[in-house]
Amino acid sequence: MGKDARKQAEQKTNVMRLLEQAKIPYRHHSYADTGAVSGIEVAAVLGQDESKVFKTLVTVGKSGDHYVFVVPVNKELNLRKAAKAVNEKSIEMIKSKELLPLTGYIHGGCSPIGMKKRFATVVDESAAGQDTILVNAGKIGYQIEIKPDDLKKIIPFFYADISE
Repeated sequence: MGKDARKQAEQKTNVMRLLEQAKIPYRHHSYADTGAVSGIEVAAVLGQDESKVFKTLVTVGKSGDHYVFVVPVNKELNLRKAAKAVNEKSIEMIKSKELLPLTGYIHGGCSPIGMKKRFATVVDESAAGQDTILVNAGKIGYQIEIKPDDLKKIIPFFYADISE
């Protein structure tokens, strides 16, 4: 393994540090330098089933409150179902430029763990049936694999039918 590959393998994100501080087990996966952009490409590069790899989406409700939704990469967030899950009349995705100041993460590197502020979080009910799921580790090119019950130890969330 070359020096650069070793450095990348050793690089820890804030998400990984938070999990280690909380003594929550996880497995690190890296896809940096693979050219993978979409969640489906990430799943393929990592050799994972698309239904196990989840994306983190940040929304704003009609009330002005923000919500985080975690859905499989091979599905889309159903805005109607998502609004119902959080008792909002409607919700919409936040603009990309609002993501960094609001969460501390950039588009493509957004994790449900370690945001600047804690937002109500909903995970698609399909995660409940998985042994482990993969979510972004807070930086493009990095994912963590974690048991849904362990994820619940670091961020409060509930399951709902929010995808289509």
